[in-house]
Amino acid sequence: MSISAWLLPAHMADILPAEARRTEELRRKILDLFRTSGFELVSPPLLEFTESLLATQSRELALRTTKVIDQLSGRTMGVRADMTPQVTRIDAHLLNRQGVTRLCYCGPVFQARPSNALGDRELLQIGAEIYGYPGPEADLLIIDLVLQTLAICGVQAPRIDLNHSGITRALIQQDPQLNAHAATIFTLLQEKNTPSLRELCERLQTVPEALQQALLALPSLYGDQSVLDKAQHILPDLPAIQQSLAQLRSVMQRFPNASVDLADVSGYDYHTGIRFAVYASAWHNAIVRGGRFDHVSKAFGRARPATGFSLDLRQLVQGLAPAPIVQAIKAPWQSQDASLRQAIAQLRAQGHIVVEMLPDAQQDQDEFKFTQELVQVDAQWQLQDIA
Repeated sequence: MSISAWLLPAHMADILPAEARRTEELRRKILDLFRTSGFELVSPPLLEFTESLLATQSRELALRTTKVIDQLSGRTMGVRADMTPQVTRIDAHLLNRQGVTRLCYCGPVFQARPSNALGDRELLQIGAEIYGYPGPEADLLIIDLVLQTLAICGVQAPRIDLNHSGITRALIQQDPQLNAHAATIFTLLQEKNTPSLRELCERLQTVPEALQQALLALPSLYGDQSVLDKAQHILPDLPAIQQSLAQLRSVMQRFPNASVDLADVSGYDYHTGIRFAVYASAWHNAIVRGGRFDHVSKAFGRARPATGFSLDLRQLVQGLAPAPIVQAIKAPWQSQDASLRQAIAQLRAQGHIVVEMLPDAQQDQDEFKFTQELVQVDAQWQLQDIA
């Protein structure tokens, strides 16, 4: 077999021992944090029929979803590219609770195309969501949980960027021509491509000048809380915009070090209110994204307010310091010695790593450093330090 047969598809990678261990350790810590914060764990299937998986009619999600044919039913299934629609379905359709529900999840997702040039296609998505509460308190709780999550993972000096989907949506909905070119406008804003955005506005000659200037101003509305005052004067005095700015102010009062980026409109066909992205110096892209998505559950027959966040645990681990080598205990191989097996079992029950040395074999690994060994002294197995 040629070596080319072993090559993985583009944007796919094997996870080797040190990184895999670090990922699993953080997964357990994060899920424990979610549980102690009152979130219940759910685990939806990796594949679903596309009618359910793509029920939200998100164009972006449809492009990222890989389709396969179910050999049992002949129907089209999709490999999930995002777990949030599945968790929303569980809340709206299966749990069917009336009050506030807090759910969390962790599992692999596969994307037909990477989100950026350096991104992977197979992610380990972990997240938490609150359903059934429309107030800003839920958004504040979610952002606070994000910061707690990053803190236990060792992320230094995370930076929160805020936006509100209601601002751009309110501008576009004021004019039929803008509404017809919404997807293009959102793409240009996300890229902060002001020249191309200006060219588009010039072609749409019937669009009021005030709306054009407001759209062109969005890429420059980035920075601290003073940006909200600037936006108050530049943007049209529309009720939806004023409400959005007020909600952003309430979040920044709780998180004064956050910044505002009114051109960061990623997930425009998904988010309905406050949305955020979190950045840190060791990562080239946002390590966490989240926000409010009140309309998603309508696709499952029961509208519920919702807010939450998710992150790719593998991406997060790649920016952290390498996991330290773990101390381990070396044990001899004596399969017939019951007292040795008992000593090994006791040490493992206490949380120690004990490696039994197979006869006539070289121990070859990068994960463990042997600092102690089990030796027999006066018919008793005892731990001794290795020089």
